[in-house]
Amino acid sequence: MAKSLQEQLLQAGLADEKKAKQVKQEKHKARKQKRPVDADAEARRQAAEKARADKVARDREMNQQRLAEQRRQEHRAQVKQMVEQHGISRGDGDTPYQFVVDKKVHKIYVNAEQGEHLSRGRLAIVVLGEDSFHVVPGNVADKIRQRETEIPVIQHEPSSSEIDEDDPYADYQIPDDLMW
Repeated sequence: MAKSLQEQLLQAGLADEKKAKQVKQEKHKARKQKRPVDADAEARRQAAEKARADKVARDREMNQQRLAEQRRQEHRAQVKQMVEQHGISRGDGDTPYQFVVDKKVHKIYVNAEQGEHLSRGRLAIVVLGEDSFHVVPGNVADKIRQRETEIPVIQHEPSSSEIDEDDPYADYQIPDDLMW
C-alpha cells in the first residue's frame, strides 16, 4: 500500500511532525469554511435579529408611555397643589353661580363679590374630580391650563365690547350683573 506524501516526507526526515500537524489543521479549517451556509441557520439568525429589534422598539415605546404618564401625574399633583395654595374659600355664599362642564350644568354658591369676579373673568372655577369645584384667581387658572389641558377650567373672558363712535346710546352701558 502506498503511503501518503506527508508520511513519506516524515520518514525521509524532510518534514517534522509539528509542521505536519499545522498543515493538517489549516487544511481542515479551509474545508470547514468552504462548506455551504445552512439556509435555515441564516433565516433563524435574521428572525432573531428582527425579534431583538422589535423588542427594542417596543421597550422604547413603553418607556415613552411610562414617562408621559409620570409627567401627567406630576402635572396633576402640581395643579392640585396650586389649587390648595391659591384656592379661594367660598365660605357660606348665598348667591348661586351656574356653569357648564361636559354639557352638564353645575351650580355652586358664592358670595356676591365672588360672583361678580367670576362673571368678569377675574376668578375661575377648576374642576378636580366629579363634584369638586374650586374657585381660584384668573392668573392661577392660566397656569393650570398651561400645565394640564385635560382638567376643566371655567373662566369667562373679559368682554372687550368696543363702543361705536356713532352709537347714540354709548353713554348708557348695560349692566351685566343684574339679579332678577
